[in-house]
Amino acid sequence: MSSRFWLGITAGRITLGFVTPRLGENLSIILYLLGAIVCQLLFWLVPSFIGGSIAVAFVGFFLGPLFPAAVVALTKLLPKHLHVPAIGFSAAFGGGGACVLPFGVGAIAQKAGVQVLQPIIMAMLVVAVLLWAVGMPRIRKGDDNDKMDRMAAAGVKAGRKISRRCAAFV
Repeated sequence: MSSRFWLGITAGRITLGFVTPRLGENLSIILYLLGAIVCQLLFWLVPSFIGGSIAVAFVGFFLGPLFPAAVVALTKLLPKHLHVPAIGFSAAFGGGGACVLPFGVGAIAQKAGVQVLQPIIMAMLVVAVLLWAVGMPRIRKGDDNDKMDRMAAAGVKAGRKISRRCAAFV
């Protein structure tokens, strides 16, 4: 089943990567998380191996484009000089979560039994969609770095003009 999940992640990044810019990062991430929640519910509640395999693949499909879309949203919200450290911090923080959370969930499952895995995964998905919907600033169409690039280009142009005028005095 894990290979179907990773196949779903790959297919989601390839196909939904083209959909995300059309919908916008905020809306698309919320829709992808809701799709993952629906598929996770199907996996949890439908007692079929084939149905579960398909549902797991679609969970991966909807979770696949989340990290790239979040990185794009991050670059639209932060100034250029913070892009590299912020993306590095995000990747490191995500890697730390990918290390700590499975360990914690495994420890809980060892004590309480495997039946706690699905509710924990559902809770994580619901918390993720709530955090994104409530805590994320809105990205408007004109908020991306094109505006900052135009402003920087205008500043460079004005700086050249001033330096030419100063050179004329010398």
